[in-house]
Amino acid sequence: MELFPPIPYESWSDTIPTLQRYAQLVGKVRLAASVRRNHWWNVPFHLTGRGITTRPMGLAPTFTVDFDFLAHTLTATAIDGRASSFALPGNSVATFHARLTEALRAVGVDLDISGARPFDLPDAGRPFAEDTEHATYDPAAVTRYWQVLSQVNLVLEEFAGRFSGKISPVHHFWHTFDIAVTRFADTPVDHDTATDAVTREAYSREVVSSGFWFGDPTYPAPAFYSYTAPEPEGTADHPLPEGATWLARKDSHLAVLPYETARTAPDPRQAVLDFFEAAYRAGATRAGWDVDALACANGVTDPVAALG
Repeated sequence: MELFPPIPYESWSDTIPTLQRYAQLVGKVRLAASVRRNHWWNVPFHLTGRGITTRPMGLAPTFTVDFDFLAHTLTATAIDGRASSFALPGNSVATFHARLTEALRAVGVDLDISGARPFDLPDAGRPFAEDTEHATYDPAAVTRYWQVLSQVNLVLEEFAGRFSGKISPVHHFWHTFDIAVTRFADTPVDHDTATDAVTREAYSREVVSSGFWFGDPTYPAPAFYSYTAPEPEGTADHPLPEGATWLARKDSHLAVLPYETARTAPDPRQAVLDFFEAAYRAGATRAGWDVDALACANGVTDPVAALG
């Protein structure tokens, strides 16, 4: 299998909205049942060998919710061994909501998700329980999504290993449907009172975030990306590797490397790593980070091992 197989946005643009709403609803369960971590690190999904997982959460009982994108099922499992599964294809978001609620109850989880709504999507005012509009689920496309996600995950893990400072896990965000890793400085960022609580917590320190998303109607193509927040003046003046560009967005810029450009490069993995490194250095250098001191070759900080 190719490192980065084709996954054009238009080939599954009807499935993405359904799958994202499935993920958001399970994400709401994770948000409600997990212990809070700084910068919302408790909330995103992590990858498994067959799909994505909430990881264990809750205390009475401890449980997980797992998507299997090979068998195309969702399974809720409690620590005492109780499990409840259902097939993913053929469900509207409203039906998925009802079946998820039943699965949670079957394993002893009493959690009220009746009023849960999409986050930052066009239908944010409509409860998931009333969404009969989104019901397209193409199993082949969803398997390909998970395969691409898995391959990108490992490249992001490699990039993460080159930084010795505070850094997030590589995780899959259900609200924006991307996978990312974020490097942090220890510099606090002041937000005004008009800034929402999600943003204030996510960006309470200076960050450079690197990731990948599958596209949406505003940018209908998969792409690798990086941004610095807050963005220092002059960040977008730094050059990026061939094929990558700086895209203006409101008062900042997003470094973008189209997935198609990366996957057709002579060395796709290296093309992505070079892009992430260039975008990181553009923001971190301008922000005054000690880039050399924070560097970590091959994930090694032990000076003895590094010499070997």
